[in-house]
Parts: sequence; structure tokens; C-alpha cells
Amino acid sequence: MINWRHLAVFVALPCIAGCANASGSVDDYDVLQYINPLIGSANGGNVFAGATIPYGMAKAVADTDSENNQGGFAYDGSNITGFSSMHDSGTGGQPSLGVFPLFPYVTCKNDDIDGCAYPKKARKTSYDSASVKSSPGYFGLNMSSGIQVDMTAAHHTSLFRFQFPADKPSSPLILLDLSDLSDTRQDNGTISVDPTTGRMTGHARFLPSFGSGSYVPYFCADYHSAGDIRDNGIFVDARASVDVKNLTISRSINGYPLPGGAFIRFNSSADNVIHARVGLSFISSDQACQNAEAEIPDFDFNKTQTAAVNMWTEKMAPIRVSRNGINSSLLTNFYSGIYRTMVNPQDYTGENPLWDSSEPYFDSFYCLWDSFRSQMPFLTIFDPASLTRIIRSLIDTQRHLGWLPDCRMSLCKGYTQGGSNADVVLADAYTKGISDGIDWDAGYAAVVKDAEEEPFDWSNEGRGGLMSCKALNYIPVEDFDYIGFGTLTRSISRTLEYSYNDFTIAQMARAMNKTDDAEKYEGTSQYWQNLFRADQTSYLNGTDTGFQGFFQPKYLNGTWGSQDPLTCSNIDTSGRSCSLQNNGAETFESSIWEYQFFVPHDMATLVTLLGGPTQFIRRLDYLHDQGITYIGNEPAFLTVFQYHYANRPGKSTARAHYYIPRYFNPTPTGLPGNDDSGAMGSFVAMTMMGLFPNPGQNVYLITAPFFESVQITSPLTGKTATVKTVNFDAAYQNIYIQSATLNGQPYTKSYVGHEFFTQGQELVLVLGRNESDWGTRAEDLPPSLSTSRLYSVNV
Repeated sequence: MINWRHLAVFVALPCIAGCANASGSVDDYDVLQYINPLIGSANGGNVFAGATIPYGMAKAVADTDSENNQGGFAYDGSNITGFSSMHDSGTGGQPSLGVFPLFPYVTCKNDDIDGCAYPKKARKTSYDSASVKSSPGYFGLNMSSGIQVDMTAAHHTSLFRFQFPADKPSSPLILLDLSDLSDTRQDNGTISVDPTTGRMTGHARFLPSFGSGSYVPYFCADYHSAGDIRDNGIFVDARASVDVKNLTISRSINGYPLPGGAFIRFNSSADNVIHARVGLSFISSDQACQNAEAEIPDFDFNKTQTAAVNMWTEKMAPIRVSRNGINSSLLTNFYSGIYRTMVNPQDYTGENPLWDSSEPYFDSFYCLWDSFRSQMPFLTIFDPASLTRIIRSLIDTQRHLGWLPDCRMSLCKGYTQGGSNADVVLADAYTKGISDGIDWDAGYAAVVKDAEEEPFDWSNEGRGGLMSCKALNYIPVEDFDYIGFGTLTRSISRTLEYSYNDFTIAQMARAMNKTDDAEKYEGTSQYWQNLFRADQTSYLNGTDTGFQGFFQPKYLNGTWGSQDPLTCSNIDTSGRSCSLQNNGAETFESSIWEYQFFVPHDMATLVTLLGGPTQFIRRLDYLHDQGITYIGNEPAFLTVFQYHYANRPGKSTARAHYYIPRYFNPTPTGLPGNDDSGAMGSFVAMTMMGLFPNPGQNVYLITAPFFESVQITSPLTGKTATVKTVNFDAAYQNIYIQSATLNGQPYTKSYVGHEFFTQGQELVLVLGRNESDWGTRAEDLPPSLSTSRLYSVNV
């Protein structure tokens, strides 16, 4: 059983530097003390808990045999199977990467190399749960064998430090296995070991975790020890040889990859320490070696860790919140959420073998269906330089592969879950003034192609059913589509998402003075209304919910189909799966009950369609109060704040405080669902800031922040935006905004634009215990397509 008490260091840290003064103003302090990478490392959070740098390719951590080891390490008492250098973070589905794991032994039984266990299933071992430590750029633990393992990372290189127990006879052996977390090795893997230096080089082909195709990573592993190299060689299955130095191993035996790799054994040394440096590349082993030698030339662990810490310190510099009266667990929740937004995607620039380009290349988008909602908008504020490189990468991917990706990992095309959501990501950046080095003409052409052309395989990219959609103005259930091929399901959610995608294209078109295009896509963005059935009812446990009017599937001939509005909801007891692998439903990972609120671009029309503000509020309350929505999945995010559109911004604040910290807290089990590459982290960060985005639009919905004050310095302009509160109380009784000023002038609108950040504006919120009429007038509501067509930003 895991002893959680040692985690107190992460959740109850004292104020040791740069505390806020008595007035609650913000000053500078080291925020890394509040970052806990172990949040979400158990109970399905699936985060990467190990050592990395921002957007780094190298990600070192202990791999375990847990059912929740998608990020490599699951903090649930499972066994260690190895220590590997490539991972993704927060993914669902099967585990990704975890390639070429190392595994150390103090000595082999009877001092015979065949006395060590080589196969993954045979060698797995336990660890001391109280020894686990993780911080930005570092991960470490103690194995039950007594070996202390520490690791850190540069961009393409991991550095492991194995410290062997001094009280045991030792002839340490370290193996490198040609495997991955999911045991997907395909055709022949190879490894060579230099008999003199012990350097190991090689490669293998593996399958991605949520996509099509395969990928080939390369490695270069070097070892450094005060002790002499005793011997080295290769192993196959359970046997090893010091005479054979090269191995090419078959794909599998009876469908399971045959264990194989290499080992190196040392004589005992005075300090009992061995460093292992693993360089990585997707180009060649030679490039992997060059990466390692350039990034960590001297095996200096402390120097490498310090460099990683400095990178994280620089990345975290733009934002500071007041610590006045705040429990440090809230600070840990907040800053750790921000940290996770920069773990994925990963910067593979210079490591893309698929095409030649001088543009950046980013990978590990899991998936844009998840991250467009808050992660990418957060980076637009917090790290626009990296967001710019991500946008350039997406456009360059379309330039060479033909389509913007909706999901991408390990150099492979991921599966399309809903709409063509790179459209939203590009439009969000464009409407907020992100421009440095971006070919926006190419970007616009790419999003228009999504709207107009159907790819042959739209399960991997673009949109499907466009012929029917253009003829019928909706995606029909049981569509007849001979142009392209994909899963003929999700007709409701795809219709709604395509509608929103088109609206974001219209946003770009208007800003580019493409008036005809803008009017066209504003028109198609209203297609969602064609699947609304005004007489549709909904029952819960056999009782009419009292609400009438829901989306329903519609056939090619215009007649209605049927799907229970609660199917695929959090309280659906039918056991029906609504994932891609076993869908059969017309909504994806969510119910009609939840999707009825997915009209982010025209909430004014939706509110009217659902019976007006009072009835809309009743429906939104029902969604949350009955547990129909699941805050551990991204479609729930915006529903927390949509009270704004029905004259009740105070209820958005109340919902935010209901979900945080009840469902998001700084413990290993502290995420309600998988982090989806930082989507959950950005939800926490922006909710606690009190400024939540409606993505693809220049709109941030104002709620009471979780801190007395928040300061965000724009990396673009150097100006500092500030949110201040009056009557803030750390018990969160005063959570309702009574009045506000913006730059010293009375402000009644319930939202601000992106210029708030880039121009360094100041928003002061007067708080109280009761809901007020602030932000409730018609002229104070956030804009909708039917009330205001263009949202632009002046950077």
C-alpha cells in the first residue's frame, strides 16, 4: 500500500520566499516550489510524472505495469518494468512510447549473466513508495533492490543516475530492452554494443497509441562509472551472451514481441554510481549520439538538472498570484496545472523524417479536440512564442501532408474525434494577434480546405460527409458517403462541431476582409439548428425531466431518428460505449444532454431556442446537479461558465468553486479524468485566474478568481495585466462580483478581450456573499453570432 504522507511536501508548503504583503499585492517568488508533477499520476489521470523540459522530446521516468501507465509511471503501487526516455502525458487509450527502457541489477544471481532476469514480465519489481520524488526537471525513487534511481533531461537526451547500495556485493548490470510500453514492436529491431566503450545504438519500429501507421525511433546509450566495464553483450528472451555484440530481433513470437536487447556490466566502484545517458532521434542513431554529446557532454547530473530548472523558471515567469491568506495546496493546484500545459505537445523540430522543412515541427497532440478548449488559448496568453511555433507546425503539416491534423502522435496521424479542430486553434490565435513568422494566407487556405474538401480517410483528418452536409445542411445518420471513409457515427456531434469550426473560419475571413467568405461560413455555422427537434423529451429513471427540445439524429430523407438524450452521459447505465472504437452513437464521448449546450458561437440563439434565460439556467443546473456532465472530460468545461450567456455570471463562479478543489486537487488521484496533454491543467489554471476563454473568439468570461490578485505579464508586449479583488476572503464566502472597474472606469460587461493581456489592463472586482446584478444586462452579455459578428483584438 502506498504511503501518501510524504506528499505533504507538495500540498502544505510554507511561504518561504517573496510572500505577498499584508495588502495582498503580488511580488516575485519561486513558483517551482508549488509544482507537483505527481498530480494525476494515479486513478486515470495518466500524466507524465517524470523529468523533462518545456515541450521536450526526452521524458525520463520509471515505467510501471499498471493499467493506468499511459504516461509511463502510475503511482498506484504497481511494479517497475524499466526506466525509459520518451513518453506522452495525460492520454487515454493504450500507453504510448516508453521505448528502449533501461533496467538495473545490483548483481546477477551466482555472478552469472544468465542469473539476471531479462524479459519485462520476469524482471518487474516493486519500489519504496515513500521515496518517490518529482519536480520540474527531476524524478527519482528507490527500487526494492536498494538501487536509488534519479533522472533528469535535456531536449533530446535523458540522464539517469543509478546509485547501488554500498552494503551489498555488487557487479552492476544495466540492460536496454528493444520494447515499448504497449509491446507493439513491429519488424526487426536492432541493437549494437561497442565492446570497448559499452555504447549501445539501435532502433525499432512501433505502433502509435491512438492513430494509424508506425514510427521508428533511434537511440544512443552511453554509460559512465568510476568502475571498469566488466563485460557487455546482447540478450534474447531469458539468455545473454558476452560474445555476441549485435542483434537483429524478430517482430514477435505468437503475437508478442520477443524480448531482446543489450546489457553492460561493471566492476564494483568506490562510489557505486553509474550514469546512463540516452540520446534520442527519429532520424538516425548517429543523430541520437550527436544530440546526447551536444546536450549532456560530461554526464554532469547536477548541471543538467539545473539547466532544466532554469528553463522551467523562465517559462513560469509571466504569471504570479497573491499568496495572501491562501492555502499552499491551491497554489500547487494552480501552478502545477500551468506546468502541465507545457509538457505536451513536444517540439520535434529537426527530428522529422517525413519531409524537409525549415519550419518548426511539433508532435504529441492528444488531441486538438481536447486542447482547443483551454490549453491552446492559455498558451496564447502565457507562452505566445511557443504557440506561434505550434501554429507554424500545424500549417506546415498541412502543407506537406495535405490536411491540418486533429490529433497527432509519434509522427503518425491520430484519429479525428469530432470536427476539424485545428480550425479553432488557428482562428483563436489569429483573432488574438499571434503573427510572428506565421504564413496566415496558408493557414486560411488550410482551414478552408477542411470546410470544402473531404479527404479519402476522414477518420484521420479533415471532415466527412461533406456532400450530404452541403446538400442537406446537416450530417445525416447512416449517411451515404462514397467520397471518403470513416466511422459513420457521431452525426449530431459532428454537425455541431463542423458548425462551430465554420464560425471560426468566418472569424478569420472577416479579419482578413474576405467578406463573401465570412458571410458564407457564418451561414453554414448555423446548420446546428437543423438537428434541433422542438418536441423531443427526456426521461431520467422513467420520469420526464420536464424539458422539451433536444438535438436528434436525422436521416438522409429528412425524417427523424432517435437517441435517448442521456445516452453516453455520465449517468448512462446502459453500458453503451461512445468512443471511436465502439461508438454506435451519434455523439462522441458525451450525451445529447451535454451537446445541447455546444453552440459556443451563438449562445444568444441557443438560449432563446431552449426557452429563454430562466429555462436555460434550469437546464444547465440540471446538467450539473444530476451528474449528467462529467468534469473529467473536456465537453464539460465551457458548461461551467455558460451561465454568463443567460444573465447569471455569478452562477458560473459558484460552479467553478464547486468543481475546484472538489474534483481537482494536488494529489496523485487529484484529476477527475486523464489530463489530455494538459487540457485539465489549463482548465484549472484559467478557472482559478477568473478569466475563462470561449475558444476561437476574443472573449474571456469573468468570474471571481481564487486569489486576491493575479498578474500576467504579456511576453509579446512586456505589459502586465492585473486582476485585483476587494473584499477577498480565503474561505471563499465572498465569491460574487458586486461591481468592477477596468483601468479605473466602471465596467459592467461580464467578459474582456485579449487586449486585456496585451495592453496590460487592470480589472478590479468588488466581491460579496450574494449574487448581484453585475454583468446581467443585455448589453453586458458576451457576444454571439446573432448579436455581434466580429471580435478582433488590438495587440
